[in-house]
Amino acid sequence: MTLNLSLVIHNHQPVGNFDFIFATATERAYDPILGLLERHPTVRLSLHYTGPLWDWLRAHRPDHVDRLRALVARGQVELLTGAYYEPILVAIPDADKVGQIRRMTDFLRRTFGVEPTGMWLAERVWEPHLPRPLAEAGVRYTLLDDTPFKMAGLTDDDLFGPYVTEEQGHTVTVFGNVMYLRYAIPWHPVEEVMDWLRAQAAAHPGGVAVMGDDGEKFGLWPGTWDLCWGREAWMDRFFAALEASTEWLQTRPLGEIAAELPPLGRVYLPCASYEEMMDWALPPRDFAAMRRVRRELREAGRADVLRFLRGGLWRGFIARYDEVNQMHKKGLWVSRKVHALPEGEEKARALDHLWASQCNCGYWHGLFGGIYLFHIRAANYAHLIAAESIADAARFGRDAWARMERGDLDADGREEVILNTDRQVLTFKPSYGGALVEWDWRAARYNLLNVMTRRREGYHEELLRAAEEGRLVLPGQPERPDGVRVKEPDIHTRLFHDWYRRAAFLDHFLHPDTTPDAFYRSQYGEQGDFVNQPCGVQVKEDPAGLTLILTRQGTVWAGDQPIPVKVEKRFVVTPGNDLLTVHYRLTSSARFISRYGIEINWGILGGGSERASLRVLRGRETVARRPTDTGEVRDVTGFTLNLPFVVSHEAERSGVPFVASHGAERSGVPEVTLTLSAPATLWHFPLEAVSNSEAGYERVYQGTCTLVWWDLALGPGESWEVTLQGALGWRGE
Repeated sequence: MTLNLSLVIHNHQPVGNFDFIFATATERAYDPILGLLERHPTVRLSLHYTGPLWDWLRAHRPDHVDRLRALVARGQVELLTGAYYEPILVAIPDADKVGQIRRMTDFLRRTFGVEPTGMWLAERVWEPHLPRPLAEAGVRYTLLDDTPFKMAGLTDDDLFGPYVTEEQGHTVTVFGNVMYLRYAIPWHPVEEVMDWLRAQAAAHPGGVAVMGDDGEKFGLWPGTWDLCWGREAWMDRFFAALEASTEWLQTRPLGEIAAELPPLGRVYLPCASYEEMMDWALPPRDFAAMRRVRRELREAGRADVLRFLRGGLWRGFIARYDEVNQMHKKGLWVSRKVHALPEGEEKARALDHLWASQCNCGYWHGLFGGIYLFHIRAANYAHLIAAESIADAARFGRDAWARMERGDLDADGREEVILNTDRQVLTFKPSYGGALVEWDWRAARYNLLNVMTRRREGYHEELLRAAEEGRLVLPGQPERPDGVRVKEPDIHTRLFHDWYRRAAFLDHFLHPDTTPDAFYRSQYGEQGDFVNQPCGVQVKEDPAGLTLILTRQGTVWAGDQPIPVKVEKRFVVTPGNDLLTVHYRLTSSARFISRYGIEINWGILGGGSERASLRVLRGRETVARRPTDTGEVRDVTGFTLNLPFVVSHEAERSGVPFVASHGAERSGVPEVTLTLSAPATLWHFPLEAVSNSEAGYERVYQGTCTLVWWDLALGPGESWEVTLQGALGWRGE
């Protein structure tokens, strides 16, 4: 008997990715795969494309779709369904799970005339509740990495056939994705892979070996173009070997196998993903420890123990990154609003934006994850803001309005307060220094505070060790087996880790000798206890506008003496305008001297580009800076930051995700201006993450920190006041 080989190739580009990346991936990976299939017509397999990629291909490369249609029509390619915008399914409500899968299935039915019953599961993130929504969406089978099967007690030899799993009687067939094939194709010699397959054919006649992985590894990943299609032509040699082995090996789409082979048994799989993802989801210290343990067990030949070793859950990313949790929980908040709309065109538009906002790449971090890719986060937020705007307009009308919303939006057990108007949405955390954590500008579909706090990552240990041992490899230098690729020689000196979440309107009492560099490095001491401590809340709501009063009775230390100090900040927004007014009042019960500062961290998409600017007003003089500059300016009465790139509204009409230089509905460049009623000293610097990728370690801009501060000397019972006003507008209209 023969062995069946089911190859599954998954092609994905996220919502909001740059147009040139879609084009490059198509030219270097997706087109060559179709050419390979056309040259080897007897090799049959399964393909999966995600919705954002379908949208781009239909608009820019309809010839690719036509070629694929021909391959499908002759039965060489099976198309898999999936959630249209490639969300992590366990992270979104069941109604959105089912809706996104049905949308993809409908698209494939209309475009290719097929009725897909198998699906690709984003990042192979599995939890035991999934069979029910999958079955409700019409999914009969899917493939998962072999990792959860082994955790459930199965071995490599048990994975040459399907299993059935269920939730409340709703069944789905699951196949194990063989790790050896995923790592061997296309990196091991073709002859070695064929020898392995021949051995499995002898051991498991009539069974199936499944390999599912990203299409980008066939030409787009570093070094893979020459390997797959260039000098080595690995893929053509492999497909030729498959064609020459039909006496004992049959390449067949996974759907045929699912329809033909009975399940080997029933299985209940634990929460899991692929091995690397589960390691990435661990806290940094545990990530490094897990890698050491895995290496030691492999070197000791302890596969019997290694198969039970599990990293973290995908949900660990939500726990580790407050910014990811904020975006995720905002998505759940908006989902409830959208699903409450009556059926019709407006709800359909809102659902499309909501589902686009759920695209997974901005919600986790690994070697290929998108948390630190600013444009991906910006695209997620753009669609979230668009969906919420449609839902709010349907609820409150299209005239000027203002509403207060309260609730535990981010699911941390503490209440948030939301100032919601027809123009902007501001989300405050009274439990965290009264910080403003999200400031959505509806017209620009932009979250002005979309920044990332500088955190310790598990791979930073590798960078520091390589730097200490002289193993850093710069671009253009020869590779070395133990080398660590970096984009700049001193990048290991840029590892700064913040002790609090970077947000807006954070209150600092700094020692008079604090330097800008110490503040930039987050290596200084606070003289007060205000940054991340809880505030009291008072809300005033009337037709003229909304007022949120946040008060903290805290402590400022003068030497060893604790001095009670009250900080009151009053936020005011009004219907029909793009202004935010913030009035501060500080009152002391005893004499103290300190520097009082207000920190705001701005998320500037394209902040590192030549188009970005920070214009500082000092009297009648304007000081020109850039968001990526580090510096100090005295006697400042205000400053303006421009947003050189926002997610284009054209994406809504064309279905093509891309980033433009301005919003398609406005002709000017969006800007935010902050004015001060009393001159202050401004410190400003970029927030940069040191992130790892296939190309090496690099600094990645995540936002710009501004701190305005004043020297204070207050006596008993004395007060000090200042007013800040934020204005949103469009320059050049």
